[in-house]
Amino acid sequence: GHPRYFNQLSTGLDMVGLAADWLTSAANTNMFTYEIAPVFVLLEYVTLRKMREMVGWPGGCGDGIFSPGGAISNMYAMLIARFKMFPEVKEKGMAAIPRLVAFTSEHSHFSVKKGAAALGIGTDSVILIRCDERGKMIPSDLERRILEAKQKGFVPFLVSATAGTTVYGAFDPLIAIADICKKYKIWMHVDGAWGGGLLMSRKHKWKLNGVERANSVTWNPHKMMGVPLQCSALLVREEGLMQSCNQMHASYLFQQDKHYDLSYDTGDKALQCGRHVDVFKLWLMWRAKGTTGFEAQIDKCLELAEYLYNKIKNREGYEMVFDGKPQHTNVCFWYIPPSLRSMENNEERMGRLMKVAPVIKARMMEYGTTMVSYQPLGDKVNFFRMVISNPAATHQDIDFLIDEIERLGQDL
Repeated sequence: GHPRYFNQLSTGLDMVGLAADWLTSAANTNMFTYEIAPVFVLLEYVTLRKMREMVGWPGGCGDGIFSPGGAISNMYAMLIARFKMFPEVKEKGMAAIPRLVAFTSEHSHFSVKKGAAALGIGTDSVILIRCDERGKMIPSDLERRILEAKQKGFVPFLVSATAGTTVYGAFDPLIAIADICKKYKIWMHVDGAWGGGLLMSRKHKWKLNGVERANSVTWNPHKMMGVPLQCSALLVREEGLMQSCNQMHASYLFQQDKHYDLSYDTGDKALQCGRHVDVFKLWLMWRAKGTTGFEAQIDKCLELAEYLYNKIKNREGYEMVFDGKPQHTNVCFWYIPPSLRSMENNEERMGRLMKVAPVIKARMMEYGTTMVSYQPLGDKVNFFRMVISNPAATHQDIDFLIDEIERLGQDL
């Protein structure tokens, strides 16, 4: 919750969200039927419809569910896409259908491969598409790999585009990807777990242009919108598909002769039986601050990221991982200690630079002053990946971070 914690995509603490969490725990109910969670079921219904409206589906049409995190939301999308193409897989399993392949960018979240493993599709059936230097999927490479897979006799069933990649914060070109998905009749999923919140911002939502053409969208309000963990939504454009895919007609829960509208018994469209009430935190925060309140806090975080970028892009001792200002709040950079600044860019320098970020991070943790994540990527050695999603952060916190990195790393 500390404003100097920049380590993960979910940070901060919202008091209204916390109050909602306490009330949810006090009610201690389950989301599978209307009869035991009537208010929460209706809140989920209206909130998901509002989110689908913001995605751009007419009148908020479609379906959706709150799931335990973006990885599960992405797996739901994969499950539903497979069912849409081959409904018989539900009863007969993978042996009854051809070899399926999915496509996603090389910068996408690991949950796409994890979902393929869990669903019996296999990680080898997830084809990684090349990205440009900013981390965006290259549409021409996607089309080439789809044709290649079809020539081998595989059946392309899903493209998972990313709106806000984990490391670079990149937004895939959704319009071009939608054109390709339409051309080859492939389900288009948008993993907007990190970047979906930008739909709240009039200034930044253009980065998701084309999302309205997706068949499904993952959106995690517990990331950019600061809703307490966990709060992840999977939105599906076609109504009824989720129910057909997952329902098992358990007669002890989902009796067909109840006195109310059975569509409010949402449990049969979920993979889970017991399901936590995740919607109330989001609903109450949305009521408290409105869309404009979310917009203000999101715009502020993006402004802070730009402030950091502007401060370090030409500062001695810093090198940016990619050129140009960040699209999201991810700012990726190397800190170059004085001992490496005059070295020529060779293997020895790379080897030494690789060790800098882990040592500074360890020292940050020992002092307990701030925390920032780091990682290697492709041929790039360890670099810092700064992310801002806590609206309590200020310019002073960014200034502190820069000074602290220099203090902890100058002797390396």
